[in-house]
Amino acid sequence: MSYQVLARKWRPKSFDTLVGQEHVVRSLRHALEQQRLHHAYLFTGTRGVGKTTIARIMAKALNCEKGVTATPCGECTPCREIDAGRFIDYVEMDAASNRGVEDMAALLEKAAYAPNAGRYKVYMIDEVHQLSGHAFNAMLKTLEEPPEHVKFILATTDPQKIPVTVLSRCLQFNLKQMPQAAIVDHLARVLTAEGIHFEAPALRHLAKAAAGSMRDALSLLDQAIAHGAGRVEEEGVRAMLGTVADDYLFALLDGLAAGDIQAMLAVARTMEERSLNFEAALQELATLFHRIALLQFAPEAILDDTERARLTPYAERLDAEFLQLCYQIVTHGRDELALAPDEAAGFTMTLLRLHAFRPGGGDEKPARTAVAPMTQTATAAAVAPAVAPEAPSLSSSAGPVAAAPDDWHTLVEGNTLTGMARQLAQHCELVDCDGQKIVLRLDPAHRFLQMHQDKLRAELAKHFGEPLRLEIQLGAPNGATPKARADQLKRERQDQAIAAIENDPFVREVCDLFDASIDESTIKPL
Repeated sequence: MSYQVLARKWRPKSFDTLVGQEHVVRSLRHALEQQRLHHAYLFTGTRGVGKTTIARIMAKALNCEKGVTATPCGECTPCREIDAGRFIDYVEMDAASNRGVEDMAALLEKAAYAPNAGRYKVYMIDEVHQLSGHAFNAMLKTLEEPPEHVKFILATTDPQKIPVTVLSRCLQFNLKQMPQAAIVDHLARVLTAEGIHFEAPALRHLAKAAAGSMRDALSLLDQAIAHGAGRVEEEGVRAMLGTVADDYLFALLDGLAAGDIQAMLAVARTMEERSLNFEAALQELATLFHRIALLQFAPEAILDDTERARLTPYAERLDAEFLQLCYQIVTHGRDELALAPDEAAGFTMTLLRLHAFRPGGGDEKPARTAVAPMTQTATAAAVAPAVAPEAPSLSSSAGPVAAAPDDWHTLVEGNTLTGMARQLAQHCELVDCDGQKIVLRLDPAHRFLQMHQDKLRAELAKHFGEPLRLEIQLGAPNGATPKARADQLKRERQDQAIAAIENDPFVREVCDLFDASIDESTIKPL
């Protein structure tokens, strides 16, 4: 027996097995159960969302031998022949190739005759918007008052092109795009029934690539099975779709959050060496910025706990206004890839823009050997005693002495720690340090950061030049964490800047002269 593609093999044959169109199914069920049958239905929606499938189920519901029902048996002759596409009283017509008035006249002439084998003649006209104007005019009268044994089902992906005179004669149902979660669940059921090994992340990539179309998802699944030699695995699906692994994207976010342009460019070089798709990378990066911004303003919209835990550190660390700018830079960068000397150059330039427009990014110089700006020096002096120019360190011989907490703040605020290790350290309070073991206390509100404990241990060991043990206890900090202290200093600098502006004689004179007021939100400390 020849192979049958999954999109045809797993086409729903009843309302119970239809996925993702509950609002349409509910209305049609009630109409069939109450025998309130309209003579013309119009299904609208993008490709692969179930328009033709619902039409076939409706045809079975109207012609099933057990009577008009919302649950056709699927076993009688009409049901089996409709599923096989050979029921004489169910006609599917493609309006793209039968769009003339002659084609429509021939169809309407046949509609006048009684059904041959069923209870109703059902005419399904696909892509009905492609009919000519004369064809639409020819069908108007019959569409409004057809014979009692005729039902029309029209389907289109572009309802705007259908004349209002036709729309007014039909019950219209708008089929929505399939949610990614529904597609993933359905693909998992299909693969389980087919006995094919799969990895759940691979299905998420397929669902995303399908863009709301279940038929496209099943077609991609067929391709993925062939590509993976009977297995559906994430790495193979990524290679097939040309998508970029999350590791690259989060490495870029880590570099952006830490202000480390060298790390970001290193990711870009690795991507170029592996011939990854830069346009897809920018698209995925824009999606990440969108999800992070969503988490900042509407956290309840992020339903997946794993996604929320992974994005929360970035939502806390990246300024909301800067995040909006990042999204704009990335989307414009994607549009400009075709204008760049090559895609790698366009991608790199987008990363440079992200870094250049980050808060404080414009004041930074490529050379890192210069003395820190005055404001940063003043901040460091306020936080800890004066230290030598080399990287700060915790004294391994001093044990748990009183100076250790300040040393911890100095270490965290320096350039020793990066990425998620730095994010975790910023929210931790030093409890003990004996040279071989460091004990930290983390507020339970940030417990999700504990998953990066190994990264912090590795970076601390690299800093000290020897292996050490790291223990993180959950509990409310007794003192200020580096993050809390940095926030306090930021607030103090902001208050000082506002006071300096408000007390400036020239500013006060201008305000009095023009009856003006100061917008404090626009004041930024130097």
